[in-house]
Amino acid sequence: MIVLSDYLILSAVLFCISMAGIFINRKNLIVLLMCIELMLLAVNMNFVAFSHFNNDITGQIFVFFILTVAAAESAIGLAILVVLFRNRATINVADLDSMKG
Repeated sequence: MIVLSDYLILSAVLFCISMAGIFINRKNLIVLLMCIELMLLAVNMNFVAFSHFNNDITGQIFVFFILTVAAAESAIGLAILVVLFRNRATINVADLDSMKG
C-alpha cells in the first residue's frame, strides 16, 4: 500500500528537479517555462495526495482550477515566446533584457 509520505517524497523530488532546472539553465526560455510547469505539477500532486488521504474532495477541485489557469498561462507564455522569437530571432534570456518601449 502506498502511504502519504511516498507521494510527498515524489512531489518533493519533482519540485527539486524543477528548481535545479531553473538554476542550472537560465538561458533557454522554453526550459524555464517547462520547469515552472513541473513545479506547479508537484504542488498539484500534494493537493491531490492530501485530498485523497483526508477523504475530502476540495483539494482535487482546487487542482482543476489550478490546471485551467496553468493551461492559459502556458498558452500565453508560448504565444509571447513565438512573438519574441520572430522579432529578435533568439530565445536566450540574456538577449531579451533590452525590452524598452
